[in-house]
Amino acid sequence: MGRVYATPEQLAAWTGTPAPDGAERLLARASEDIDSALLTAVYPVDDDGDPTEQNVAEALRDATCAQVEWQLATGDDGTGAAGVWDSVSIGPVSLSGRSSAPPAASGVELAPRAARALRRAGLVPGVVWPW
Repeated sequence: MGRVYATPEQLAAWTGTPAPDGAERLLARASEDIDSALLTAVYPVDDDGDPTEQNVAEALRDATCAQVEWQLATGDDGTGAAGVWDSVSIGPVSLSGRSSAPPAASGVELAPRAARALRRAGLVPGVVWPW
């Protein structure tokens, strides 16, 4: 298993609700999604491959939590098999219909909030991080 960028406690803080059953598995799969989206991103890391800049580590954490939050909201268990919507209700939020959008260029569909967290930190694939 690869690097996991967030803990169940951080996920609970992000969503404002207790971490779901299987949170560790969801976070691991979301971290894989983040890694896939950043395959050609360049940023400083230590000998273990962990980011050395606090804002980069925070962006990876936030993107991972946003990815899990989005997967839960869309009814996906992190496998991608659920597609995007059909009919999902969470509290006062209700989504319906099904997206037929093509997969992202990275082969993984990122949650909009996850993509924004990565862009804000300058983690755009193919662009060298501002040292």
